Amino acid sequence: MFIDVHAHLSFPEFDEDRSEVIGRMFDAGVTALIDPGTNLETSRRSIELSRQHNFIHACVGLHPHDLQEKADPALFDALGVLVKDPEVVAVGEVGLDYHYPGYDQNAQEDAFRTMLRLAVEHDKPLVIHARDAWQDTLRILREEHSSGLRGIMHCFSGDIDTANACIALGFSISIPGTITFKKSTLPSVVREIGMEHLLSETDSPYLAPTPYRGKRNEPAYVGLVTAAIAEAKQLPLDTTAAMIMQNARQLFALKSPPTSLS
Repeated sequence: MFIDVHAHLSFPEFDEDRSEVIGRMFDAGVTALIDPGTNLETSRRSIELSRQHNFIHACVGLHPHDLQEKADPALFDALGVLVKDPEVVAVGEVGLDYHYPGYDQNAQEDAFRTMLRLAVEHDKPLVIHARDAWQDTLRILREEHSSGLRGIMHCFSGDIDTANACIALGFSISIPGTITFKKSTLPSVVREIGMEHLLSETDSPYLAPTPYRGKRNEPAYVGLVTAAIAEAKQLPLDTTAAMIMQNARQLFALKSPPTSLS
């Protein structure tokens, strides 16, 4: 049984065929999914979707791309209320993204720190987004470090030194579909990381793995990601999937995955 620890199944891209996507997911052996929010609206949608399906688990987050300017304190208050919902297993997606021009570094850092503190306050793991911002991401995590700080580095794209730095701070490494790309350096990184620190994700609807690259991604494809991890680690697929499931269940405090749709 597979788990997708990062899929935006509540996003509008799945509004027309969400039931079919969920069916394909279960047919492919994917029995659990973490659905991160990226702002107040998507966090609410994530919670609502998780109420409808006991194998989907919600997150409350504020993506750096959703910060046009310094966030209103009322927004963080509203997100803080949502984090208390029993369906919420993590705070995320949050972090830093310097990829596109025109970003406000100070606003991103302030929001990131606020969300980190919210996670610690409510004893929730974090789902962290870091793009072209590893140095500042690690600096802030070190400055905000506490015994309750933990989570995953979503859609990991760094090298082995970066991975080890994240692990030292209490974070697992979540591997996306880019591991299947011909020029990906992720297989070499995965080979050097202990299985206890690894997770698998699709980041649906984005970053579909080979052979679906360029198309809408789906949670059903996380088995391809897990297979690429298994190949890099030279482990059987079922062993790799079981270890990743156990890692995720422990980190997100998940109950045993269901065996049928509900």
